[in-house]
Parts: sequence; structure tokens; C-alpha cells
Amino acid sequence: MAATELERETTLWTSNDIPARMFNAGKRWRVTDTPTRLRESIWTAPLQHGSGLYGWRFQATSDSGDVAVFDVYRDEDDWHVHHSYT
Repeated sequence: MAATELERETTLWTSNDIPARMFNAGKRWRVTDTPTRLRESIWTAPLQHGSGLYGWRFQATSDSGDVAVFDVYRDEDDWHVHHSYT
């Protein structure tokens, strides 16, 4: 499984505060497993404005059938993909 760092526009939709769908890298993704909550201690990204990062790891399937695992985090404004594993 190869890890890729991505910095692209990401939109994440949640259901009961848990990731359900995502738009990233020009593709629509549907979460296809149970997301795992990630705590700030696992992040290598710098903490911004003194607030801890939090995020999720989940497997998702694109509309075209691609499957990947994503580590996503939220900063003050947006969601970001920290790593993608294909």
C-alpha cells in the first residue's frame, strides 16, 4: 500500500458527525467502512493556532470504483487529506 500526501480541495459530508461522503481530487467518494477517529498525537502536520488537530481514517470507494484509505483532518476552516493509501 503506497502512501501519498495530497493537498487538494476537499469537502467532507458527515452523518451524526461521522464521515459519510467526500469530494477530493475531482472524484466523489463514499465511505465504505467504519471510520476511525484520529487524535492529534498521530499527526505530523504542525498544530495551528494552538488548537489540536483531529481527524478520521476511513476506506472510501469512488464513483468509478477506485478504493483508497484516507487520513483526513480539520483545521479552523476546512477538511484536508493528510495521507491517502491506495
